[in-house]
Amino acid sequence: MRMRDRASAGRKLAGELTELRAENPIVVGLPRGGVPVAAEIAAALHAPLDIVLVRKIGAPHRPELAVGAVGEDDVTVRNDAVLAELGLTWSDLTAQIEHERVEIDRRARALRPGGPRPSLRDRTVVLVDDGIATGATAVAAIRVLRRLGAARIVLAVPVAPAQALPGLREIADDVVCAMAPRRFVAVGQWYEDFAQVPDQRVRDLLASAAVEHHR
Repeated sequence: MRMRDRASAGRKLAGELTELRAENPIVVGLPRGGVPVAAEIAAALHAPLDIVLVRKIGAPHRPELAVGAVGEDDVTVRNDAVLAELGLTWSDLTAQIEHERVEIDRRARALRPGGPRPSLRDRTVVLVDDGIATGATAVAAIRVLRRLGAARIVLAVPVAPAQALPGLREIADDVVCAMAPRRFVAVGQWYEDFAQVPDQRVRDLLASAAVEHHR
């Protein structure tokens, strides 16, 4: 069953996370596609909304296939199995890795222009994306959040391949996934509308969430 769009997916996920409201969580979206999903969850949980910046490292000529990821705070994650299958080494991707680190710095300045990041120390954090393919980006994000002091991390995604979930459950404290198909090609196949999310939309969602949370 395909989801209508990211907002619809977020509302569906929020219904499975209502018990977290008592933990006073922070909801963190992976830009850009994860933020519209996260915004719906944050609204339902009456929780603040933030972002964590992680960039996927795609295979040459197959950018949709993640061979690893880099994140804030110099976190690096490699998918050694995929690298081996493609006959690649991490050093083969040096130029792309450096490019993505520069992009993380640029986007951090663009999407967080108003001040410091909220503290995650000793907090329950709900990490949200619009879906998972290999899990490399989610793994990098979880490691970033651990370094930032999160006490508990709940990974929430609308869709992920069934075979990816066991590994994710090893590093997240909990995983909530609405759909876990065994036949999986790409995240976009599970959405009717999977249009790209512009940076301005991310800024608008963060600003709106901040206003709502402080009412």
